[in-house]
Amino acid sequence: MFSEFRKFIERGNVVDLAVGVIVGGAFGKIVDSFVKDILMPPIGLATGGVDFSSLYVNLSDKTYPTLAAAVEAGAPTINYGLFLNHVLSFLIVAFAVFLFVRAVNRLQDLKAAAPAPAPTPTEKDCPYCKLSVPLAATRCGHCTSTLP
Repeated sequence: MFSEFRKFIERGNVVDLAVGVIVGGAFGKIVDSFVKDILMPPIGLATGGVDFSSLYVNLSDKTYPTLAAAVEAGAPTINYGLFLNHVLSFLIVAFAVFLFVRAVNRLQDLKAAAPAPAPTPTEKDCPYCKLSVPLAATRCGHCTSTLP
């Protein structure tokens, strides 16, 4: 069973998948930081200084000044501001993946559209009877003429 597991792990696609997951996780952190630290502050400023990550609906009968205070008190909340941040992060990741796949598809199309190299000729025409003979032939196999 261990050898079978080792064969499974050594397959190239498993390693490629592992690399993809690791790079995807790192890319997700970059996008998350981009949304939280770069994109959302100007959007919040444009909407009157609203910090989307602190937007929530309090479902309890008590009032809390911040989301952190409500969470610390264990109050039930609907954190729609965090949800908006996650939706925006998802859209950015989806768009980046779209651009990457689009670029790969264009490269594959360019490669497929490139003309294949012409095959090297293996025959030549006899100057007398005009039938094909091998390149190395010194006599035509059809008319028996001596070839130049």
